[in-house]
Amino acid sequence: MANILLIETATQVCSVALSINGKIVSVKEQNGQNLHASNLTLFIEEVMQSAALTYADLDAVAVSKGPGSYTGLRIGVSTAKGLCYALEKPLIAIETLRMMAAGFVAEYPGYSGLICPMIDARRMEVYTSIFDSNLDILEPTSAKIIDESSFSDTLSQHQVTFIGDGAAKCAETLVSENAAFNAGNFNSSKYMCALADKAYQSGSFEDVAYFEPFYLKDFVVTQPKSKV
Repeated sequence: MANILLIETATQVCSVALSINGKIVSVKEQNGQNLHASNLTLFIEEVMQSAALTYADLDAVAVSKGPGSYTGLRIGVSTAKGLCYALEKPLIAIETLRMMAAGFVAEYPGYSGLICPMIDARRMEVYTSIFDSNLDILEPTSAKIIDESSFSDTLSQHQVTFIGDGAAKCAETLVSENAAFNAGNFNSSKYMCALADKAYQSGSFEDVAYFEPFYLKDFVVTQPKSKV
């Protein structure tokens, strides 16, 4: 039984939730560009006030660890680490793609196919992996450039539902009678609830001083083109 603050900033969704004894009691989130830096701490304060809890009442802070947006992850993880350090509370890290798959299973409990969460990594590249309906991982996390042959072996044998902000752009490329696409928001911090509670009960905590986000790829700084 625990009070856990849940933070998700891996994509354009800035999302904060609070779980008490494994149940979500408050959620604040917004989808849009460049929201995290200005809204994250405000959303945290709002969910805490909504639940009538003080920060001292927290038992842990859970953060979506990536892969995803370099800037979003940096903001989310640094905020979570700051809270844990100041409050002397444990830090829980949840893999973002697993959180998304867990969200889909929560919304569609009778689904028996495979789940392929996708996070947009620009152009036709996505961060992705494949899970079954029990959240067992069948294909490990990787960065993939999607073309007509992507997932062809899997789609020839299984129904696969593609989810996340990277899935929509792949719909016209991944053409198969076994491919389905769901546009729901599965990058919500509320879908971290069961995963975070399980981690808390098992004592699966991160080292607050040394934990870093799972960026998957190195951040590359690009120079703007010169104006002539």
